[in-house]
Amino acid sequence: MYEYLIAEMRSQPWAILPEKLAVISDLLAFRASGQRYTPEEIQARIGAGAASSRSVTRAPGMVAVLPITGVLQNRAPEMLESSGVVGVNKLQATFRALVNDPEIKAIVLDVNSPGGSVYGIAEFAAAIYESRSVKPIVAVANHMAASAAFDLFAAAGESYVSPSAQVGSVGVVMMHQDISKMAENEGVKTTFIHSGKYKVEGNPFEPLSDEARGHLQGENDKFYAAFVDRLSKGRGVSRAHVEAHFGQGRMLVAKDAVAAGMADGVRTMEQVLAKLGAGSAASGPGARGARAEVVSGEEEWTPERARAAAEAMEALATSSRGVVEALEALGESSEALADADERDPEHVRRARALALERVRYS
Repeated sequence: MYEYLIAEMRSQPWAILPEKLAVISDLLAFRASGQRYTPEEIQARIGAGAASSRSVTRAPGMVAVLPITGVLQNRAPEMLESSGVVGVNKLQATFRALVNDPEIKAIVLDVNSPGGSVYGIAEFAAAIYESRSVKPIVAVANHMAASAAFDLFAAAGESYVSPSAQVGSVGVVMMHQDISKMAENEGVKTTFIHSGKYKVEGNPFEPLSDEARGHLQGENDKFYAAFVDRLSKGRGVSRAHVEAHFGQGRMLVAKDAVAAGMADGVRTMEQVLAKLGAGSAASGPGARGARAEVVSGEEEWTPERARAAAEAMEALATSSRGVVEALEALGESSEALADADERDPEHVRRARALALERVRYS
């Protein structure tokens, strides 16, 4: 199962900090080798607060704070969400609900993410940009908005960086690992039976050809060009300005980012909320004055959540073994079914029909 996750990771372009992509690759490779991390080790590698609940509580006239934290991946499996991955599609659905809620007067995007997969980011960024005409959309880098996360950050009507924050890492990266020598040393030789000239292009069991490299670079460049276009539109600067002054793949600290036009100013989350007429996240419905209640619903990353992440990773590996066991059982049951078919064909026919109905509606 982990081999498939590794293949999926290596087959798609990422808008993420390169060092974070390396960590993800190493984690999957480590697990694929049959080894496990303890909950404490998972917490250390992911970082406190990487995985959090993203439900947003609503109150009349309030400013809603939507946390965008962790590695961004479209349609992320729930078992990965406890390990620091957040589903972009779920974030976008929550955001649209807040935009359409008449009781929400403004939305603050609380961004602390190294980026993630490019898939789903363009659509979410477009939704943020288009909603600027509906109600105030403000983003705060608190304390990291890198790559795909910066894409979302820049789409807001106003974007601020906290004093110790970094933003940028504008670029797209793909990776290819040639494991043919390692497989050879282990006595493993992989042969693909395929149709379609490029069907197995870029596979890890052979060196990357010049033709395959050129194709992947072209695809990477297309995602990058679209990324730059969105930043140009969101920040109101030219494409040339983005490519020359937005870090060229590097992260910029708060004041440098503002000077480059990547953000509108240096402000803490509390200062942004105060500007919007809202209290702190601790403000309750009974607070005096005109301040609105702000609730993010974010939970802390605890040893219990780390343990749940470890158990989820083990369940993922166990599920693949279950498939193998099911196939073995299927082979054994087919012999018994053939014997039963000879003895009582009508009973077997009814059993088959019932099984098909269960599959159809399961």
